[in-house]
Amino acid sequence: MAFSFDTSAELFPAAIRKKKRAGFAYRRFDNAADAVRFAIEELPADSLNGAYLQVDEARFDQKGIRSLYESEGYPHKRREPEAAEALKEDAA
Repeated sequence: MAFSFDTSAELFPAAIRKKKRAGFAYRRFDNAADAVRFAIEELPADSLNGAYLQVDEARFDQKGIRSLYESEGYPHKRREPEAAEALKEDAA
């Protein structure tokens, strides 16, 4: 079965947090494409590490989310790699 970026998705934070910091909370998205974009382009790298995306019965870890972002079927325009990295560094 092919992956559908139009399916609703849920993004869950890492299960264990050793230190208190401003992370992200559970978020639900109307479509998986928006969830993938948010996870890769807006979450700081340490928040993405350990988080997972659930789409229907499928779960994607950080590596899986990145694979979806880089796939040919990803419907949104991707951010330039330098811009995405700079934003993550500024957020840290």
